[in-house]
Amino acid sequence: MVLLELFWSFCKIGFTSFGGLSMVPLINHEMLSHGWMSLSEVSDIVAIAEMTPGPLGLNCATFAGTRVAGFLGALSASLGVLSPTFLLCAAAAVAFEKFRDSSFMQKAMSGIRPICLGLILAVVCSLSMTNYAAPAGGVSLPALVIGTAALAALLKWKVSIPIVIAASALLGLVLIR
Repeated sequence: MVLLELFWSFCKIGFTSFGGLSMVPLINHEMLSHGWMSLSEVSDIVAIAEMTPGPLGLNCATFAGTRVAGFLGALSASLGVLSPTFLLCAAAAVAFEKFRDSSFMQKAMSGIRPICLGLILAVVCSLSMTNYAAPAGGVSLPALVIGTAALAALLKWKVSIPIVIAASALLGLVLIR
């Protein structure tokens, strides 16, 4: 019964929050109302979830589920918090497939593509101003060398992204310190 309660609690959290820190009050309420954790334990779970890689909601669900009912609790809570996203994505995929050939969908996608490209370019420009600026002003030559080498490795030599990230970090340590 506790596995179903964990699933349902985190399913409600997944449907009614927008991810990230907006989930914390809901997680807090569910844990306290069921008597599964104290306020300080919930605070500890959130702190650990913030420090570990991955989405906060999924990490909290995994840690809270483990605390309440072990491995099966972690699985149940994690499936609960992921279910809303999965269901909404599946519904969107079905709707997209159904209306893929409609003129409305074609026009909507024609408008969405340039917007997405513009958003990506805005992020690139914003990050470039931050990452390639020298502390004294101007452009940081070592950062420019690392960025150019990373771009060449990705586009020309098709090096995998994790390798490029690791090599860039190593070059950053050597060239920039």
